[in-house]
Amino acid sequence: MSLGDLQAAGFDVLTRNHAEAILAHDFPNELVLLTRVLLEFRISLEEIVTGGGGEAGLTQRLRHELSDINWRKHNFSVETVVDGHARAGISHEVDHVKFAEAGALALEIEWNNKDPFFDRDLENFQRLHALSAISVGVIVTRGASMQDAFLPKITDWMQAAKLESEDDLDRLNIAARTTAQRKAVADQVARGTSFSEAFARKFVSDKFGQATTHWTKLTDRVDRGVGNPCPLLLVGLPDSILTD
Repeated sequence: MSLGDLQAAGFDVLTRNHAEAILAHDFPNELVLLTRVLLEFRISLEEIVTGGGGEAGLTQRLRHELSDINWRKHNFSVETVVDGHARAGISHEVDHVKFAEAGALALEIEWNNKDPFFDRDLENFQRLHALSAISVGVIVTRGASMQDAFLPKITDWMQAAKLESEDDLDRLNIAARTTAQRKAVADQVARGTSFSEAFARKFVSDKFGQATTHWTKLTDRVDRGVGNPCPLLLVGLPDSILTD
């Protein structure tokens, strides 16, 4: 399995600073296992809505699967020592690090944070690479096709599940909503929009807006040079992994 397999399956894939060559030459086994985990990962629309769009349950499964192949949380501790005396210390925590014979790979999952988290991740990778602590930095986030598919897919899922009112959602404990959010949906319904579409519009706007972590926000930063010269692998999860 390779990055080409991810692209063939609809994943957004972008590499920078010779990351693809480094992975293929120095980390072929690690790349195969990572690719396999990503290709097999699925997210149900129900858990997205019932979970309020957050990470709990969703990417925790992906985190556990990465942990199972030894991509585990690690805290890089860096100290400046002068004449045997520590002068300064700093740590860099990465959620998933894979140590291999050829070096280390660092990976962060940004499912649904505020988009400045990309700056944090990329700058962290940059510093760790400058210290020869990692060979490649990897970021996994929502892909462009997934971002575009949320509204129609959530609408269709709600219609298929016959979720046609606030009472239906309350009975299923779906996505705790504020009074203002309920009113916004009710106002759209009063103007002739179906309840499922009105809810989906409000839900997607609130939970997966343009200021959150998704593919376009990530590539914008990389195109500006954030993270350089660290070799980078960026992966966007596609809409094809969403299941109903």
